[in-house]
Amino acid sequence: MISITEWQKIGVGTTGFGIFFILFGMLLYFDSVLLAFGNLLFLTGLSLIIGLRRTFSFFFQRHKFKGTSFFLGGVVIVLLRWPLLGMCLETYGFFSLFRGFFPVAFGFLGSASNIPFLSSVSESCEWLGGGPWGGGSTRTW
Repeated sequence: MISITEWQKIGVGTTGFGIFFILFGMLLYFDSVLLAFGNLLFLTGLSLIIGLRRTFSFFFQRHKFKGTSFFLGGVVIVLLRWPLLGMCLETYGFFSLFRGFFPVAFGFLGSASNIPFLSSVSESCEWLGGGPWGGGSTRTW
């Protein structure tokens, strides 16, 4: 059994509120204050869940530098009150950073809920180069 500390519980709540404020800010036609607050809560919650050292090492790996620069640059642009451009940059950075996580998540959801569509999405994500280790396509031609 994995033990969860109090700081990680607070981090989960903070990340949840961050996602809520981001979605609510997008729903209200890209309200820059809600988006900025959501971004700050999301990043704070992420660092509380996995720790500051792991957060720093995740974002600043050599092969993730492009995704990190787009994601954090989008956060800065949202803070400077250009919400639409900032969210576009953040979205690209988010998908670039978490590219290796999507096939694992879709595969888990497909096997846990027995939905064949999610399993096929997982296989197509791995084929597109988003394998769990981000090393490119596993299919040989």
